[in-house]
Amino acid sequence: MSAIRADVTAQLRLLDLQAVDSALAQLAQRRRTLPEQAVLDRLLAESADVSSDLVGAQTRVSDLELDTERAEADLEPVRQRLTRNEKRIADGTVDAKSLGSMVEEVAHLRRRIGDLEDLELESMEALEQAQAARDVLQERVDGLAAQISEATAARDAAVQKLTNEAGYQRTERDRLLPEVPADLLTLYTKIAASKGGVGAAELKQRRCTGCQLEVNANELRDYASAAAEEVLRCEECGRILVRTAESGL
Repeated sequence: MSAIRADVTAQLRLLDLQAVDSALAQLAQRRRTLPEQAVLDRLLAESADVSSDLVGAQTRVSDLELDTERAEADLEPVRQRLTRNEKRIADGTVDAKSLGSMVEEVAHLRRRIGDLEDLELESMEALEQAQAARDVLQERVDGLAAQISEATAARDAAVQKLTNEAGYQRTERDRLLPEVPADLLTLYTKIAASKGGVGAAELKQRRCTGCQLEVNANELRDYASAAAEEVLRCEECGRILVRTAESGL
């Protein structure tokens, strides 16, 4: 039982208020567990990983571009020296004493050019592969960006829908509050805070809809004999127990 008294209409309004508060709690839970948010979070995490990979791939391409440029820079003076030496030999401007050493140098330069060209070719092939890998990652980043945009719009639409529903429920709550006496509202609020947001429950078919436990015979007799204005409390869960035509008393 409770020391608080309230007319039957006020107690019934308390059930309406509980329904609104439960609806608001459910909307808040739905907001915290939006599937659209989960999809967006997954896409954002994937995009962050792929973007990180892309930065690494871009760095790899830049390094290989420098390697290729250096290989070409190393080749150019060797080619020029070979061209000069071959021209001097062909022109006959090299004396007989120096001819032998110059021929040997030409052979050496040709081997050196072959080695440098091999290195350049390896660098160019590695660069081509790195560019292809970078382009694949860039396509993934761009694709994920489009998916993120769509997922964000879907999440925002879902949030707006919940916001609208919550706004309606808060308006309904504001309408109901003046119909519940202050002392009854205070008790309800205190109980709801300690009982998972449920401060009032209907006594329905001899069962408390708050804890879902059936009321025993002795308690039913007490409830049946209590004045209509007396505010009841469930003996099991302590919630305010509101009698209706379906209470089974």
